[in-house]
Amino acid sequence: MAARIYQPARNAMQSGTACSKHWLLEFPLSEPRRLDPLMGWTSSGDTQAQVKISFETKEAAMAYAEEHGIAYTVHQPAKRKPVVRKRGYAENFAFERRDSWTH
Repeated sequence: MAARIYQPARNAMQSGTACSKHWLLEFPLSEPRRLDPLMGWTSSGDTQAQVKISFETKEAAMAYAEEHGIAYTVHQPAKRKPVVRKRGYAENFAFERRDSWTH
C-alpha cells in the first residue's frame, strides 16, 4: 500500500492553527492489530506503522518519498476560513472601551 502525505488537522482543544502547518508522511498498517491475550493491550508486529516523518512543505515530503522509492498518495487539507468576530471577548477589557461596564 502507498504511504500517505497529509497536513494534520488542528487539535479540538485549540482555536489557532499553530501546530497544523507541517506535513506528515506516514505508512499504513501492513498487518491488522491484535489483542494481547494476557494483558488485553493492542499490539502489532508492524513497526513501520509507527513512523511519522514531518516536513515543512508538501513538496519536500513528495521529494523524500520519490527519492526513497516510496509510493504515496497526497491528501489535500480542507481549508476553513478563520473565525474572526468583530467584537470578541477581549474587547470587554479594551482600554478604548466607550460603553459603561455592565453584566
